[in-house]
Amino acid sequence: MDIKILMSGDQAVSVQMGSEISLEVNRKVLMLLEAIKKSPIPGVREMVPTYASLMIHYDPSVISLLKLEEEIMNRAENMSDIGETKKIIREVPILYGGELGPDLELCAELEGTTVEEVIRKHSTHDYYVYMLGFAPGHPYSARFEEPFSFKRRDTARVKIPGGSVVVQLNLSDLIPFEQPCGWNIIGSTPLTICDYRKEDPFLVHAGEWIRYIPVTEKEYREIRRADEAGTYKVKVIEE
Repeated sequence: MDIKILMSGDQAVSVQMGSEISLEVNRKVLMLLEAIKKSPIPGVREMVPTYASLMIHYDPSVISLLKLEEEIMNRAENMSDIGETKKIIREVPILYGGELGPDLELCAELEGTTVEEVIRKHSTHDYYVYMLGFAPGHPYSARFEEPFSFKRRDTARVKIPGGSVVVQLNLSDLIPFEQPCGWNIIGSTPLTICDYRKEDPFLVHAGEWIRYIPVTEKEYREIRRADEAGTYKVKVIEE
């Protein structure tokens, strides 16, 4: 297996599992993550999976760099294939357009189609979550069918609301907090994407899938109230 371990400062290494963004490479990253979770390496403090690499933070007073590299390679050589595991899909409600999706009509214009067709493409296909990044709980996800032709905006917005659903090409992200963004906003979810009051603060995780469920404005408000009250249960499907 072609693995590269690169130093990232004096307390972290980046384990490169490939050089491309693909489902196959990303699954290798998650396989290594699971292998180290099942057989912990002393001194490892935190692991952060990305598109094609696993960042491992460690305590150099507990384990040396050479020993860490040896332990990582040992886990990599013995990690189990997760390709046949169940597909975990989280249904995420979304209100398209209006004030919460100000770029929806522009996206339809750029695509040379109707608003309804943009919504159909976005909500028909599941999105694979490659990684969480930029902000806590912020999923970078992609679908593999019917990609849009338009890219990000020419000029980024200084800030957009938390809960926004943004798109470009075959990608779609959930924005957890108010933050800058240069992608196209087509809607919003009433769900809290990152909530540190919960034991598991993140709505979705790397290796899972997102299925967007269109809702009406009334349903959006009802789900928002239930989410704020802690009574809303996200539907999780295993295939």
